[in-house]
Amino acid sequence: MEFVTIKEAVQAEVTEKKSKFIANFFPVQSEEEAEKMIRQLKKKYHDARHNCTAYRIQEDNQVIEKASDDGEPSGTAGLPMLNILQKNNLCNVLVIVTRYFGGILLGTGGLVRAYSDSLLKAIEKSQLLPTCEGTEMQVIVEYSEFDRFQYYCRNNNILITNVEYRDLIACKIELEDDKKQKLVQDFATKNIILKDIKEIAKKYIAKSI
Repeated sequence: MEFVTIKEAVQAEVTEKKSKFIANFFPVQSEEEAEKMIRQLKKKYHDARHNCTAYRIQEDNQVIEKASDDGEPSGTAGLPMLNILQKNNLCNVLVIVTRYFGGILLGTGGLVRAYSDSLLKAIEKSQLLPTCEGTEMQVIVEYSEFDRFQYYCRNNNILITNVEYRDLIACKIELEDDKKQKLVQDFATKNIILKDIKEIAKKYIAKSI
């Protein structure tokens, strides 16, 4: 499965007839993390009238989706935001839109528009990351071969996520499955000189463009 996520949290605001809508848009990795974030934000904005939410998360080869109107008329907040996430193929994301009531009723259409516009504004501000299934691996390389290995990674769209300098250099890398097959083959044929490689876990990674 391929989807789009966001690099980091962003915030956007919309004002509609004196009501303020504050959208907090987060990258999340699990339903547990999303629910924890919702509790934290509700505590932070405890004086607000509503904290409406929507999230989509890839877990155990299925997409978990949830939306809440948090006291707004049914279908005017959470579901419209969830629909936007679906249409944009956004996953592993959570949006919480906090509403401070301005004293003027917006009506059903006004609420849908305000909550939707809040999320759309947050998406516009976000750095979007196309994501696909891949693998995290550990590579052990000698110091004398490290520059050559870095060059190899750049040329093959392999991301080095962590480097530890020991007697030898231990690197964690993320790569798409076709790149993994090439690395394993190049290691076996000594096209790239490494001391060892091993798979750590399957995971969703940034898709190379």
